[in-house]
Amino acid sequence: MNSLTIALDVMGGDKGPLVTLTAAIFAVKKVPNLHLLLCGDEKIITETLLAHQISQHNQLTLIPTTEVVAMDEKPSSALRTKRNSSMRKAIDLVEQGKAQACVSAGNTGALFAMAHCILKTLPGVERPALISSLPTHDENKHVFMLDLGANVFCEANILYQFGLMGSVMAEQVDGITKPRVALLNMGEEDIKGSDHIKLAATKLSDNDQINYVGFIEGNDIFTNKTDVIVCDGFVGNVALKTCEGVAQLVYRKLHKFLSEHFFARIIGKILAPALKKLFKSMNPDQYNGASLIGLRGIVVKSHGNAGSKAFEAAIFEAMKEVENQVPEKIKLALEQGLIEQPLTE
Repeated sequence: MNSLTIALDVMGGDKGPLVTLTAAIFAVKKVPNLHLLLCGDEKIITETLLAHQISQHNQLTLIPTTEVVAMDEKPSSALRTKRNSSMRKAIDLVEQGKAQACVSAGNTGALFAMAHCILKTLPGVERPALISSLPTHDENKHVFMLDLGANVFCEANILYQFGLMGSVMAEQVDGITKPRVALLNMGEEDIKGSDHIKLAATKLSDNDQINYVGFIEGNDIFTNKTDVIVCDGFVGNVALKTCEGVAQLVYRKLHKFLSEHFFARIIGKILAPALKKLFKSMNPDQYNGASLIGLRGIVVKSHGNAGSKAFEAAIFEAMKEVENQVPEKIKLALEQGLIEQPLTE
């Protein structure tokens, strides 16, 4: 069994070591060949591990750092001044070949800036993108969506590259043959949308090695009409946060209804097993872990407010990408000419 080595930004996120170290301990207990490099404050990490009754563990290695990237810190400032931060060290370990991937729940902008600067993009890729999986109506399937916030606005050639990278991700991680790729738009008709969306559609449809299926609207994100949804970072981030908000609204409304009335409480008890299964399948924790795809190394971004289970899911996402050699497969797709260079607007 091959060893997997992943660097963790222990100090990143809203809750820091309390979450990241708990997740790390859970992960190594489940995966015997997993080795985690814990980047962060030596005193805090040591004390937290001792609180878990762990003084040493052959699957955990402490990498001391002296700085932390704040959640509200400007990316340019973090890149310039936080060279000994837990986030920077985790990325450096990937660049140096000492880790196969890194995971952070820290400042998204700073993570993007550092990873882009240190790891660089693959040849032919202009910008990396944040990609993550979302649930669909089919409980056995999910859909990949990119970009989720790394690039606010994207020209047609960038969206085209996102379509290719998303297709490779779906094929390698989920084993889907010829994944369906769609562009998120304000309508399904060819005449709808801005010029750069229409041009991206033309580029994708002209490449017979990409299974482009056309435009989809926001209400079809979860309908399993496609395997990959492509959009710019502004649209993707707003769509994702809106979906999370609606899910929370439905949950709270249903919970309130089932607790307010006598007959509703009876119905709630009868439906409890089915509702528990439903909410478990929709639990965002299991979909935590957006990847910065298009880089020469694997970087996984966890939600800043993630709990230990969610951060553990991000670690497992990184493992999956290492095992499936996602960057190498995207590089191979580039070398085979699936991304044309340059792309004319």
